[in-house]
Amino acid sequence: MDTSQQPPVGPRGAATATAWGFAPYPVVVADPCGGVLDANDAAAALFPDALAGARLEDVVPGWIADAHTRLRGLVPCPRDPGSDAGPGAIVHGAVGDRTFEAHPTRTDRGDVMWWLVDDTDRRLAEEALRTERERAAFLSGASSALLSSLNVERCMEVAAELAAEHLADAAVIVAPPRGRKVPLTLCGPDGAVVHRAATDDLSRLPGLVEALRGFPPVPSRWIDPAGVPGWAVPDGFTEPVGSAVVTPLPGHGVPAGALILLRSSRRAAFTESEEIFARLFASRAGAAMSAARMYAEQAAITATLMRELLPPQLHAVHGVEFAGRYRPAGRAERVGGDFYDVHPAADEGQESLVVLGDVCGKGLEAAVLTGKIRNTVQALLPLADDHQRLLGLLNGALMNSHHTRFATLAMASVVRRSGTVRLRITSAGHPAPLIVRADGAVEQADTRGTLIGAFPDVSSTTVRVDLAPGETCLFFTDGVTEARGGPLGDEFFGTGRLEAALAECAGMPAEAVVEHIQMLAAQWVGRGGHDDMATVAVTAPHHAHLSAVNGRTRGRYTG
Repeated sequence: MDTSQQPPVGPRGAATATAWGFAPYPVVVADPCGGVLDANDAAAALFPDALAGARLEDVVPGWIADAHTRLRGLVPCPRDPGSDAGPGAIVHGAVGDRTFEAHPTRTDRGDVMWWLVDDTDRRLAEEALRTERERAAFLSGASSALLSSLNVERCMEVAAELAAEHLADAAVIVAPPRGRKVPLTLCGPDGAVVHRAATDDLSRLPGLVEALRGFPPVPSRWIDPAGVPGWAVPDGFTEPVGSAVVTPLPGHGVPAGALILLRSSRRAAFTESEEIFARLFASRAGAAMSAARMYAEQAAITATLMRELLPPQLHAVHGVEFAGRYRPAGRAERVGGDFYDVHPAADEGQESLVVLGDVCGKGLEAAVLTGKIRNTVQALLPLADDHQRLLGLLNGALMNSHHTRFATLAMASVVRRSGTVRLRITSAGHPAPLIVRADGAVEQADTRGTLIGAFPDVSSTTVRVDLAPGETCLFFTDGVTEARGGPLGDEFFGTGRLEAALAECAGMPAEAVVEHIQMLAAQWVGRGGHDDMATVAVTAPHHAHLSAVNGRTRGRYTG
C-alpha cells in the first residue's frame, strides 16, 4: 500500500511535523467528504474537538462546514462523485465573540486546508471608522441646519428635532430661565415639536441645574429614569423612560441652555461613546442658539436706538400742515446724516419749531451726531424764540464734543394767525428754503448763516415769511439739489429743476409736495449713488377751523 495516499494520523497528525503546524493562524485540514484530518495547535485551542476522524460539521461553526460542503465540486468525494457546487471562496463568520476569515487551500491530494484569520480588530476598526464618518457627516449637516436661521425659537426647534431623530427617542431643549418660568422645546418620537414653559423645581432632574450653569454633565448612569419629571417628557413619549442624558449647551461666554435626551426602556441605555457624541452635538447646538440669541438681543437694541435716530412721522399741528420725507444714501441703511424734527407748541397761539439739518458725512457715524443735535435742540426748546441764541448754544455743544464733524441747519418758528401761517426762518450754513405761492411762483427765503460746529462763533439772519392758504415753504438738504443723474448720469438735479418741480406743487397738500419732490429726485438719480435726501414741507391749508374735543375742551385747528 502506498501510505503517501493515506491521511495523516496521530494526536495532531502531521501538524507537528510540517511548517503549517507552527503557523500562528488556526489551520484545520479536512477531506472532501467532511472528515477532519488534522489541525494545528492554534486550531486546537479554538476548536478543542477538531481531532482526526471527527466530522467537520461537529467541531467547527456551521458557516465553515457549509463552505466546505460547497467545495466538493472541485475534488469529488468518493461517496458523492456527482456533486458540483462550484468553486470556493473566502468566507466570514463568528467564533465565540471574535470574527474570522476562513481561507480554503487545496492540497496535492485534494484535501482542504482551512486557514482562519482573526479579523475582529480590523472589523471593529472599520465599524468605528464608519460610525465616526457618519457622526461627522451628521454634525456637519446639523451645524448647517442650526445656523440656517438666527431665530432663537426656530433654532431650538431644529436642535430638538435633530436630537430626537439621531440621538435618542425624544429630546428636550431647556432655555435659560426667565424669572420663574423655564422655556422648553420638546420633540417626541413622532417628530412633533412643542413649546411650553416649566415652573417646577428643576433640581428634580439630576444634573439639570448644573447644566444650565455650564458645569460638566453628570454620567447618565447617575440619573434614575423613573425620576425624570413629567414636564421633561414629550406627550408622544408613551413608553417608560429607560435612560436619560442631561448635557449643557455651551454658549458664547454664558450657557445657552441644556439638552435632555430620553430613550425608552425597549432600547439599550446610552453608552459612554454616545454621551460624548451627544456633547459634541450639544456644543454645536449651543453655539448656534447663543448666536441666535445674541442676534435677537442686538436686533432689539438696534431697533430701540433706531427709533430715536429715524426721522419722525409728521402731521398737522395747530392748523398747519407738516410733512417730511427722508431717503438715506445707502440702500441697506435706514439712517444717515440728514434729519428733521417738528416740536409742536403747547397751544395754538404759540410757535412750533421745525428743524432740518445735514451733518457732514453719511451712514451710522453721521447718524450718531444727528441724534446728539436733535437731543440738544430738544433741550434748548425753551430758548426757541431766539434763534441766534439757540444756534450759539448748539454750536458750543458741538465744539466741545469729541466729534470732528460739522453740520448745517435750517429752522423755522411757525404759528397760524387766522388764515395765514407765519414763519421766522433762520439758516445756519444750510440752503435757503423755497416758497411756492398760490399762483405757482417760487421764491427763496432771504436767510443765511455760518456752519454749526466749525467755528467758535456763529452768525445768522432771520427772515419772516407769511404763507397764504395753499402756499408751501419747502426745506431740503443738498442731497436733493446735488443728486447726480439725468440722461448722461453725471448732471446735478440742481436748484433750477427743484424750483420748477416745486412750482407744479402750488396748492397741493404738504404730503403731496414732499412726495412729488422725492419722486422726481429719485427718478433723476435712477440706480446711481446719491447722498442723503431730506425734505420738509410747511403748508398753510386751504381751509381750517377750530374744533372742540367732545364739545367741552378747548378747540384746535383741523384741516
